[in-house]
Amino acid sequence: MEVKARAPGKIILAGEHAVVHGSTAVAAAIDLYTYVTLRLPLHSDENNDRLTLQLKDLSLEFTWSVSRLKEGIAYDSSNVSRSTPSSCSSQTLKSIAVLVEEQNIPEAKIQLSSGISTFLWLYTSILGFIPATVIITTELPYGSGLGSSAAFCVALTAALIASSTSDKTHGEGWFSLDETNLELLNKWAFEGEKIIHGKPSGIDNTVSAYGNMIKFCSGEITRLKSNMPLRMLITNTKVGRNTKALVSGVSERKVRHPEAMNYVFNAVDSISKEVAAIIQTKDDISVTEKEESVKELMEMNQGLLESMGVSHSSIDTVIQTTLKHKLTSKLTGAGGGGCVLTLLPTLVSGTVVEKVVEELESSGFQCFTASIGGKGAEICF
Repeated sequence: MEVKARAPGKIILAGEHAVVHGSTAVAAAIDLYTYVTLRLPLHSDENNDRLTLQLKDLSLEFTWSVSRLKEGIAYDSSNVSRSTPSSCSSQTLKSIAVLVEEQNIPEAKIQLSSGISTFLWLYTSILGFIPATVIITTELPYGSGLGSSAAFCVALTAALIASSTSDKTHGEGWFSLDETNLELLNKWAFEGEKIIHGKPSGIDNTVSAYGNMIKFCSGEITRLKSNMPLRMLITNTKVGRNTKALVSGVSERKVRHPEAMNYVFNAVDSISKEVAAIIQTKDDISVTEKEESVKELMEMNQGLLESMGVSHSSIDTVIQTTLKHKLTSKLTGAGGGGCVLTLLPTLVSGTVVEKVVEELESSGFQCFTASIGGKGAEICF
């Protein structure tokens, strides 16, 4: 049997960093996906006692015998229920780490260890010790702030849950899981994100699971419905960054200048709320007017992020390049490099976009165009 699943990446439209200090943030799904194919062998197949993980984009493959997994993973399977997501204990994580280390991951790819540990945890927790081949491909650049790890967790969990459902009569094409299974999927994906990131906010996996947009404030996530089309040019500066250090830097600046930084955070909160209101409004306002408002708010948000000290020369280069063509950009995510969003208004010509992309790529950057606020996790049999 073969099950396919896909889950989108995400962008932060407004609210980066300030959200840590109680302000509102708005995040949205993008139509760049991570794909998972799960193949469960027939009993007559040879070598059907192994679990294989293929990372196609990296040309890497890892294989474990089912007996080795049963021997190596230290938890009582009778205490694990697919319908009740639970956290991976430190003892279990240590035993999984041993199984990962046995794979001799190339030194250059050692950062994959937490992702492979997450794979083993989610797989054995949801499906148990069943042989299979799992193939993963992605359109999302790793570690760029576009939610690649969450898309991985969500797509994998979707495939695992779908493989154990009895209803496989949906016919051809992609379709969403029902609301109950989506909620279950999101909870499991969050547990996977905890293995990779330690203390994730839950924003990335929720956007990837449900799609469209969400508003996040003080731990509360509200799903939004967009009533306007939005298209962005996403530029990956390819500059690595230390998210933890950037977050700490903003907090330290707040300690030094508490009153000023509180004004900054309050301003960001207002911007995020206004963005959310604009994209949800059904008022008889033209798309062009809405886009102009979003453009101004993006510009203001970028200025506030610069005042927090989280911009970077590579981000400045993208902003100045797009500004020459009367396009507005802002960083998305932690900053310090990573990705930059550029609003592509409905009326912008394809020629202008091509010219901007050419200039950015000549600077060594990587560009994608993406629609904002699309579908969440989907499966296909």
